[in-house]
Order: sequence, then structure tokens, then C-alpha cells
Amino acid sequence: MNKVLNINVGRYPFSIDDIAYEKLDNYLLSLQNHFSKSEGCKEIMQDIESRIAELFQEKLSGRSIVSLEMVEETINIMGTPEVFGTEWNQNDEPTASHSGEQQTTADWGIKTGKKLFRDPSDTKIGGVCSGLAQYIGIQDVIWVRLFFVLTAFAGGFAAILYIILWAITPEARNSADRLAMKGEPINVHNIARKVEEEIDDLTHKFDTWREKRRMRKKNKWRF
Repeated sequence: MNKVLNINVGRYPFSIDDIAYEKLDNYLLSLQNHFSKSEGCKEIMQDIESRIAELFQEKLSGRSIVSLEMVEETINIMGTPEVFGTEWNQNDEPTASHSGEQQTTADWGIKTGKKLFRDPSDTKIGGVCSGLAQYIGIQDVIWVRLFFVLTAFAGGFAAILYIILWAITPEARNSADRLAMKGEPINVHNIARKVEEEIDDLTHKFDTWREKRRMRKKNKWRF
């Protein structure tokens, strides 16, 4: 009979048999090694573990112990380092040159529908309008914001609706949530890509702010 171990994955406690744990531990170690050169390695691994925890919770459905079968199914959904190369490169794509066979986006995970989240990366109040825009496929969030503003002046219903949506809609807290918000497959490759994109965006914003600050000081001394 297999031993049962108590572990934490993505901050959630699970009971798992020892063979399944060994498989999971080797998988996470291979991902850690794969992304070790990435600037966002820590966040990538945290988001991957959070997604694995979600999949375990879905698969348990009344059962108490994570089995080897569950771990293998989860790994199949998330993808392995062998599929996208031996070293992480944020420009990597799931192509035949990496895996030895033709891969498509659908092969990398379960393509689910979009999920509604509040978007904290593009928010004026609570991120509701930005999340709604992405959910219904409106590229420019200004139209959703205009709808709420105009209908609020017309009778106040929009203000109540906004407050309700703010209260019941979860915030997109990690890369997996932001992928679900866009309806993209939530797998290892896309999680890593999303984290790297966000790091690059923050770096660009900081560099822009620093350059503007430098120019203001330069203009100040000029006068």
C-alpha cells in the first residue's frame, strides 16, 4: 500500500500518495531548472503551482487523495519542458522544432471560455470595466466606461450594477487568472510568457518614468 503524504501546492494543502508525489516533485524540479535563467522564475513557479492546485481541486471532486493518475493528467494539461526546449526563452513558441512534432495552441492545454475577472492592470476604480471589455471582446475599454457613465446619469442603474459586479467579480491576481480572462489556454508556456510580458512592461514603464524625470531636472537647471 502506498504511503500518504501531506503537502502544500500553491498554498493549498493536499494529501497525496508517495508515488504521485515523486512524479509531481520531479516535474516541478524540471520546471524550476527550465526557468532558472528567467528574471521572473519565482513568479512563474508560484503561478504554475497555483494552477496545479486548481486542477487538483477540480479533479478530486469528493476524493481525498491525489493519485498518480491525477498528477499525470495535470502534467499533460500543463505541458513539460521537453515540449518547448531545454532552456527558457520568452520568445519560444510551441513549434515542431522544439517538440519533434507539430504542435498547435490547442495541444498545449484545455481551451476554455473566457472568465470574468476585474482587471487590476487597467483600472480607474475597481477594474470592472476593463474586465468586462475583455470578457465581451471590446478592444477599447473606453466604450464600456462611457456606457456606465452615461447610464449612471440617466437613472443610476449603472452605478448599482457596477457596485454589484465589483462585489461579486474576483480580481485577476496572477497570470493564470489573466489568461482565463482572455480565454487563452492556461499552461506552463503561456503562464511563463505572460509573466515575462508583464515584467517587460513594468521595466519599460520604469525606464520611461526615469527618462521623463531626468529630462525635467535637465530643463529645470537650464532655466
